[in-house]
Amino acid sequence: MTRRRVTQLVVGLAALVVAAVVYFTFDPSHSAWFPKCPFLVLTGYKCPGCGSQRAVHALLTGNLATAWHYNALLVVALPFIALLLAGLAMRRRYPRFDAALNSLWVIWTVLVVIIAWWLARNIMGW
Repeated sequence: MTRRRVTQLVVGLAALVVAAVVYFTFDPSHSAWFPKCPFLVLTGYKCPGCGSQRAVHALLTGNLATAWHYNALLVVALPFIALLLAGLAMRRRYPRFDAALNSLWVIWTVLVVIIAWWLARNIMGW
């Protein structure tokens, strides 16, 4: 592993730890300095990511039911996100694994799931 790659990994992990500490410590529901969703503010409709900050806080504090309530798609997508990160980290060693995760079929499936979630949560009030 090159020195540059190690530096990138350390910086990335440090940023992840800082973000986790911030989201664990502060509840986005009760803090004015967390950004609000511009799509929700402008239209009154929820975007696919609405509630993600609150869901992350709930997950970090061990409240899975609350996280599910805020953004079920984020909760369901976490294992897939972990796979994507693993694929990215190991793409030189396992290029076929990374290519499979980033195939057109997977990309289109993710897009359809996100659009379906976006419509469902606004039409059905989820």
